[in-house]
Amino acid sequence: MAKRLGKGLDAFFMNPEVGTEETIQEIKLKDLRPNPYQPRKNFEQEAIDELKASILEHGILQPLVVRKSIKGFEIVVGERRFRAAMEAKLESVPAVVRELTEQQMMELAVLENLQREDLNSIEEALAYQTLMEKLKLTQEEVAKRLGKSRPHIANHVRLLSLPANIQELISKGKISMGHGRALLGLRKKANLPQIVDKIIKESLNVRQLEKLIQQINENVPRETKKPEKRDVFIQEREHSLRERFGTAVNIKQSKNKGKIEIEFFSKEDLERILEMLDQNDSY
Repeated sequence: MAKRLGKGLDAFFMNPEVGTEETIQEIKLKDLRPNPYQPRKNFEQEAIDELKASILEHGILQPLVVRKSIKGFEIVVGERRFRAAMEAKLESVPAVVRELTEQQMMELAVLENLQREDLNSIEEALAYQTLMEKLKLTQEEVAKRLGKSRPHIANHVRLLSLPANIQELISKGKISMGHGRALLGLRKKANLPQIVDKIIKESLNVRQLEKLIQQINENVPRETKKPEKRDVFIQEREHSLRERFGTAVNIKQSKNKGKIEIEFFSKEDLERILEMLDQNDSY
């Protein structure tokens, strides 16, 4: 079952799919153009092939949603069906034409893909960034429109500060979003290529990567100095805080005192962390 839209958008756009009272018309494939705001950059060929086979046997069961443009029509919902229809060599597809603004077009493109829950983390981050840049929205406003939490939006958008080659590895599933978030805490960015190579070759999990980055940040040569054995409770709380705040957190303890260091990378990132601290949630 598809997830519901964000509260505000649900009421504003109604259903992005086709309603029972709307007129369905046949539109030639040559007159259709992909949605310029489509957040999905990669369409799995296997999924397209399966949809193509279904179309050849049963036809297109769910019409596309499009809007009129200067030259033909732009696809709002149904680009996979469009691609499969092209491969099936159809001449036209059933579609419903709607009048939509640029803002509605953009938000619906993001929503349709988020409902499918199979965007990769980088595609999702790019979708959020597009909404923020094109519509001049804050992370908080995007979160409210899409029914997401602000930390969810922030944690994804921060991935876009990673080098393009690392973003590509996340997109392809070579390393996880958790790995990406941990890499953001590395102070000496010149070490990124070696660390990423180590993640892949040694199959490091996120917690192992966090420990490695902490050692590097503390400038402890692993070959000559044995890492100090740390309290298990402190390590667990440190990991939990990193997960909560979506950034590097270090707990330094000495006898009966210590300090907690929480890293931030921008003014907005600092405001996000302070807002979470102000909520006074028990943790």
